[in-house]
Amino acid sequence: MISRSRDVTRFIIGCGVGVYDGNDVDRKRGRRGKTASSEKRGTDRFFRRFDHPGGIGPKGYVTLIKKVLAEKHKELEIEVFGAGISGNKVPDLQGRVERDVIAKKPTLVVIYIGINDVWHGENDPTKGTSPEKFAAGLKEVIGKINAAGARVALCTPTVIGEKKAGANKLDEKLDAYAELSRKLAAELKLPLCDLRKAFLDHLKEHNPENKESGILTGDRVHLNDAGNAFVAETMLKTIDP
Repeated sequence: MISRSRDVTRFIIGCGVGVYDGNDVDRKRGRRGKTASSEKRGTDRFFRRFDHPGGIGPKGYVTLIKKVLAEKHKELEIEVFGAGISGNKVPDLQGRVERDVIAKKPTLVVIYIGINDVWHGENDPTKGTSPEKFAAGLKEVIGKINAAGARVALCTPTVIGEKKAGANKLDEKLDAYAELSRKLAAELKLPLCDLRKAFLDHLKEHNPENKESGILTGDRVHLNDAGNAFVAETMLKTIDP
């Protein structure tokens, strides 16, 4: 999905649980995407909504993806950004897609969302996102991004608990939301990064003690170092096969 031209390739990355200070990123990068040379050559930007504030840390999957792409495509000016806000769900994305995504003129947007939509409704369904609002809202967000000229790749949500064979409390509901994302990707002919399936397959082999956490997450949800590396590897198979 990465442009092979010598454009500036900008990946802007973010999600439902992550933390991002866009002004800080722009300051650190000197607002490179808005230089005259960038405007002349065109800008290929990538926006990923991702799921953990650690994603933009030194061992976070955003950082890992940035390093891999920079090394693999030295001829391209690849920029990778984070743009998540802690606790966000699909309705939140609907409210900020123009400001936080479209305004940055991305070319490629990878949407990784769904954990909070399920998790926040664990004890009170009104605090989560209904399946209908999840699917409709996600479709609206994708439509706006496409209308602005950007490509979209869609990810399924990962895990809320690492036990195997559907033993986590929210597995059934999370499976249903992952299936909504799969169906939407198929309907809209989007590349799908099936993180949910990848996680479950990995845990079958690498969680012999059937632990609730500690394999790919530190607390059932948020990624540890191994989880960040696994997400980076899995996403790269979709965005840069």
